[in-house]
Parts: sequence; C-alpha cells; structure tokens
Amino acid sequence: MDANALADWELRLAELWKQLDRVEADDFVACMEALTTELPAGHPIGLFERGSAHDSTGSPELAVPLYRAALAAGVTGLRRRRATIQLASSLRNLGEAEEAVALLSSELLMGSDELDGAVRGFLALALTQLGRERQAVSHSLTALAQYLPRYNRSLARYAEDLLVEVE
Repeated sequence: MDANALADWELRLAELWKQLDRVEADDFVACMEALTTELPAGHPIGLFERGSAHDSTGSPELAVPLYRAALAAGVTGLRRRRATIQLASSLRNLGEAEEAVALLSSELLMGSDELDGAVRGFLALALTQLGRERQAVSHSLTALAQYLPRYNRSLARYAEDLLVEVE
C-alpha cells in the first residue's frame, strides 16, 4: 500500500471510529475486520486496530492476543504505546494485574510523549487492584502534576516521596 492509499485508509479508519457509539458492537467489529483486510495479512496496524475494536466493544479476551501480535509484528509510534496501554488495561480487566503492572512499569522507562499520563493512570488502576494504593496515588499525582498551572514541582516531589516511603 503506497503512502496515498495508506493516508486514505487512515481517513476511513478515523470515520469508522467515529461510528463506535452509533452502531451495534458486532457491526462495528465486522466493519473493522473488513477495513483491516485491505492491509497485508499480519500487518501490525491491522492487528492493533482489530484488537482495539474488540476491546472497545467489550471483548478484552479477544483483544489481548491481537495486541500481543501487533507488538510482536512491530507496531510503531503512538500506536505501539497505545497497544501497550490497552493490552495492560485489558489484562487488568481479565484479572492479570501483575502483568499489567510489569508492562506499564516498563513503559514508564520508554521515551516521553503525550500518553505519559495515560500510562501512569492505567498503572495506578492496576496497582490498586493489587492492593498497592500508595503507589497508585503516587502515579496518579505524578500524572496530574503536569497539568496544573502551579505547584507542579511540589506535587511531583510529594508523589515521588510516596514511592520512596514504600520501598
């Protein structure tokens, strides 16, 4: 698929995602399946988008293997990070909070981008499920600190102190 065809495909994908709350879950997934067949078999973007469709329509058990496959196939950029976040979230929902924490903790060591707060937010949810609320609060406050008009450094420092006290 050349660059123009891929750009057109991405536009159609965006239009499909706008329909998520307007169509039945099975119809949405079927449309996503049809759209992703336009990509080569095993394409990491197609795997990721199929996983996202299942996840968004309430089937995290179907999404997990697709996210894993997308990551193994080399999905890149923001989709790679989204795949990691969404995989971890689905795992947490399926009772695999330990693996979710491991994935998201590793993700914190990756480069920083606009999804940093999401990584910390979903990490906080997984930590809470494991009874590690103090760490969860720390990650939540760290994520929040970047959005405050004042007190950013103070709040981030206090959040860090919560983690130090746990160790």
